[in-house]
Amino acid sequence: MKMWASSSFFFFVGLLCTHLSPVSARIGASDSGRTQPTERISGSAGDVLEDDPVGRLKVFVYELPSKYNKKILQKDPRCLNHMFAAEIYMHRFLLSSPVRTLNPEEADWFYTPVYTTCDLTPNGLPLPFKSPRMMRSAIQLISSNWPYWNRTEGADHFFLVPHDFGACFHYQEEKAIERGILPLLQRATLVQTFGQRYHVCLKDGSITIPPYAPPQKMQAHLIPEKTPRSIFVYFRGLFYDVGNDPEGGYYARGARAAVWENFKDNPLFDISTEHPSTYYEDMQRAVFCLCPLGWAPWSPRLVEAVIFGCIPVIIADDIVLPFADAIPWEEIGVFVDEKDVPNLDTILTSIPPEVILRKQRLLANPSMKQAMLFPQPAQPGDAFHQVLNGLARKLPHGRSVYLKPGQKILNWTAGPVGDLKPW
Repeated sequence: MKMWASSSFFFFVGLLCTHLSPVSARIGASDSGRTQPTERISGSAGDVLEDDPVGRLKVFVYELPSKYNKKILQKDPRCLNHMFAAEIYMHRFLLSSPVRTLNPEEADWFYTPVYTTCDLTPNGLPLPFKSPRMMRSAIQLISSNWPYWNRTEGADHFFLVPHDFGACFHYQEEKAIERGILPLLQRATLVQTFGQRYHVCLKDGSITIPPYAPPQKMQAHLIPEKTPRSIFVYFRGLFYDVGNDPEGGYYARGARAAVWENFKDNPLFDISTEHPSTYYEDMQRAVFCLCPLGWAPWSPRLVEAVIFGCIPVIIADDIVLPFADAIPWEEIGVFVDEKDVPNLDTILTSIPPEVILRKQRLLANPSMKQAMLFPQPAQPGDAFHQVLNGLARKLPHGRSVYLKPGQKILNWTAGPVGDLKPW
């Protein structure tokens, strides 16, 4: 593990180590009794983050045959722990949530519980190839058995689509762009981890959420709160994906390769492809944690950095971050353009200590951490509630949501021929 080495940083190190501690509160629970200095988000963002959605909307949960959800999970319980698991936990949360209504006539929103990412390879990666047919099948079912889809063609329905590129249902960007969003979901609200401005796989009105990171696992790796942050920049992960990008330059648009080529020997950078058992502990000892794009712009590192109070360094041009209307990412993180990666050391060492300290105080705010998690059981202000807040802010529905008698907008035969096959 590399420690800060430059003598010019001695004062800086002493200042930060005195004031910045990793995490002093239990993850996913109340932070009463914490001693780490915190700072509340000022203005409307702080108010939005602490909104309570109960009483502001009602959600009807369709009861689908178990082949769309529970049986898939029974076949492969690994789905409970991967970064795409939000679709499972959101379903469980809604079943017991006070916003749920059993009377669809009074519902503001309709939710269809389909586990489209729970088809895993032996290595635990989701295969999206059946997902479009599975989603089409579920929509055909609800449109045949209930009248609510047909009156809006899904404009008052929301779906969890936590794939790499959301409802484009492919893990390779070129093919995801070629596919586009599943035509039957064009009017629905999509709740997805993928967020990138000006991208065909992110449509207007989508709600961007954090990927799932297991709260209990992170809780088990907390270290004493007075532990100094002795690592300046930290990253663990791939720099090249030789298997899928043998010529290089396409994976992460070359940004990760640039990190390695420029800073592998820099003593301020603790970077490696190795993923040690002390990964979570190391993040709590770091001041900055790199969160570069990979095949998609998002990754669980963003969640982990916020939880462990490590300032996220976001390297992903045009990324749309989770709950951006509630979390002040510009204030808690550092944004670096992909083209500026070779200057990363200069950029980070130029940030004044007082700016770093303020970012740390904001990160220490318990409401900030809570909003990034899907805990079991749910907690006020967590990611479940932030999704509901996002849905509540879209109400009341405008006139354009409801179709006129006989009006049709969606094309049920659009899309790749393979998607039209029965599931």
